[in-house]
Amino acid sequence: MKYENVRLEAIQCSLPQEVVTSDELEARLAPLYDRLKLPYGRLELMTGIKERRLWARGRLPGDESVETVDKLLRTAEIDREKIGAFVHASVCRDYQEPATACDVHRRLGISQDAIVFDVSNACLGLLTGAIQIANMIELGQIEAGVVVGTETSRALTETTVDELNSNLTLTRKTIKDAFASLTIGSGSAALLLTNARLSKTGNRFRGAVVRANTNRADLCRSQVDVTAGGRSDGQTMKTDSETLLREGVAVAARAFRDFVPQFADSPDAIDRIFCHQVGKAHQKALFDALGLDVAKNFATLPYLGNTGSVALPTALALGVEAGFVKPGDKVGLFGIGSGINVVLAAVDWETTLPPAEPIPAETLERFLEINRS
Repeated sequence: MKYENVRLEAIQCSLPQEVVTSDELEARLAPLYDRLKLPYGRLELMTGIKERRLWARGRLPGDESVETVDKLLRTAEIDREKIGAFVHASVCRDYQEPATACDVHRRLGISQDAIVFDVSNACLGLLTGAIQIANMIELGQIEAGVVVGTETSRALTETTVDELNSNLTLTRKTIKDAFASLTIGSGSAALLLTNARLSKTGNRFRGAVVRANTNRADLCRSQVDVTAGGRSDGQTMKTDSETLLREGVAVAARAFRDFVPQFADSPDAIDRIFCHQVGKAHQKALFDALGLDVAKNFATLPYLGNTGSVALPTALALGVEAGFVKPGDKVGLFGIGSGINVVLAAVDWETTLPPAEPIPAETLERFLEINRS
């Protein structure tokens, strides 16, 4: 997929206030750790995650999405009547029906002429939504579109901790399937795409390469249904993390062989990279397989954990505001999601709009610090 007329006009993220460290999470798991004689500190050691964040109890994904999109549109100073497509694309949503996008759209006062729908594609939801919007812009059907998502991990985290502590049949081997659930964090992110005529930035969304290996759709299975109480009985996620890492990187490598000839003169020509954030082992395996310099990557994992579909756009929003991306940079957006699906997208960066609500300087400095090391 290649685009001539699509611009990535603005990007915004929102971060929860409540922080849960890996040490605190392991303290909650003391019954399991003590019974199986597991060494404390292993969660951070194995994943590289120091902490993750949680939304306030009872907050729905749509509540946070409204705030994130409002900041996005105020940053871009765009007429809300010009938004021709509005997509909500996170794993988490408010209800089974109607689409979460409907209520968020209503509360934001966006044009009633817009096409409004949800997209579900695991950790690739927002990238998938962006591609759908880009297609409509390139075809001349709309002038601009917004894709937003909010992931909330409180219910999954609490259910996982309860299950691990109470199920006395679990062994060191059988707890592995639940390990990925302890890496999940919460967050919200949104992107505004426009046609070239409407753009103030000139950030060209050049296109994307997609690849899949649905023969391995069994490697991560989640039954998460976020409800008004912030928790629902039976929320679980089982992940074969080691196999998913290996198979996911293999699909990404196949996609990258097609990506470079279309969107870069060589791998070295890619200046900045923003990836889905899973774990330090995954990052190393991916960059080794693609032959890329990890210094070009902007990591958020140590302080946010794996925030699902909003992980990559959140990293982009933080990196852009922190000055990690410069005018003229060739930017790669590399997403790998369970399914297995891979999206590798290319952006030529030109201008960053001043944010309507800047991210606190101390927050940006924390992320810059981990990307200097």
